Amino acid sequence: MPDTLEIADLLDLCRSKGLKIAAAESCTGGMVGAWLTDVAGSSDVFDRGFITYSNAAKRDMLGVSPATLDAHGAVSEQVAREMALGALSRSQADLAVSITGIAGPGGSEHKPEGRVCFGLAKRDACQTETVEFGALGRAKVRHAAAKHAVKLLAQAALSLGKA
Repeated sequence: MPDTLEIADLLDLCRSKGLKIAAAESCTGGMVGAWLTDVAGSSDVFDRGFITYSNAAKRDMLGVSPATLDAHGAVSEQVAREMALGALSRSQADLAVSITGIAGPGGSEHKPEGRVCFGLAKRDACQTETVEFGALGRAKVRHAAAKHAVKLLAQAALSLGKA
């Protein structure tokens, strides 16, 4: 878990700007949501989390297109984008982060262990990125991915405020 102060600072920043956040998590299985809700009073900032580990959950809960999943696979920036946009549209949030990756063990030549794709959706934009954490082991990849998602939310909150 990141430092509790880091999480509290993110929540305070969002609170001061009137922002709500949502998370759509696959390989992290709800870690971001758990970290955010470890801080008392987070309910005024953290709207909801979606744990969409299976492709069916990604489709049903977030509206990820079956065609996108078929064409690119669950671990792709295209799916991360649709996850983030789906979380934003299915919540009261102003910011939504998504995480989908291969925590391990395993992976393939094309999608190695430690590859995690992120999406960050705001009201008017969505950005994606892929981070190669490497074959650190399942627990460390999941932790690093969740921590990176928190960092993405903080960076976005700094640059965004309600009109």
